[in-house]
Amino acid sequence: MATPHISCEKGDIAELVLMPGDPRRAKRIAETFLEDARLVSDVRGNNIFTGSHRGTPMSVMASGMGVPTTALYATELFRFYGVKRICRVGTTGAISSSVKVRDVIIANAAHTNSSISTIQVPGVTLSLTASFDMLRGAVDEARATPPAGAQVHVGAVYSSDFFYLDRPDITEGLDKLGTLGVEMESAALFSCALAEGGEALTVLTVSDHLKDGAGDMTADERETRFGDALRIAAAGLMA
Repeated sequence: MATPHISCEKGDIAELVLMPGDPRRAKRIAETFLEDARLVSDVRGNNIFTGSHRGTPMSVMASGMGVPTTALYATELFRFYGVKRICRVGTTGAISSSVKVRDVIIANAAHTNSSISTIQVPGVTLSLTASFDMLRGAVDEARATPPAGAQVHVGAVYSSDFFYLDRPDITEGLDKLGTLGVEMESAALFSCALAEGGEALTVLTVSDHLKDGAGDMTADERETRFGDALRIAAAGLMA
């Protein structure tokens, strides 16, 4: 079995999937976090690796950037490959002043300016939320083993369709509503989970701050400094 974007058989991909945005990060997760990881698909260079974590079968696949590619890959994983749970593990820019660079955000919901929240049910804007069981598992792990030198925050993030949109009024409005950070994929992942009967969660490392640019992560740090978020994400998948 193959789709236009995934080239492997059903069963080659585990029911639990870690989903970073960057293909290089997916490869690093396969090499350093999973045991006995093997390459199962390599369409368009967006490789999928399947192995295990603490004896539990687990796969890793990058989403790419933004709503369209995330929705494409998440839909195919849920619909055609028997995937039950996907956890996005990536980076975010902080909005709230309570959040600092290198903190971890567990997203329980995603606001968005994308039409992904309105196209499924005419006249309705959906509330795009994480799976409760996955959320609880991730929060329990974060509380049991807090990251050293960083805080873990639980709350809503903002999935924007526009990376370079210069609208401080939007940022201020979201901040007043308690929004923790901005990224580009969680709304799509949560929406696809709802549509396909799957479960989803997002766990993010804060790489920069929209209001305070001091101490932003370098490109190398964005790729490598995600161990705490990865551990928390895996706990959510296995909950």
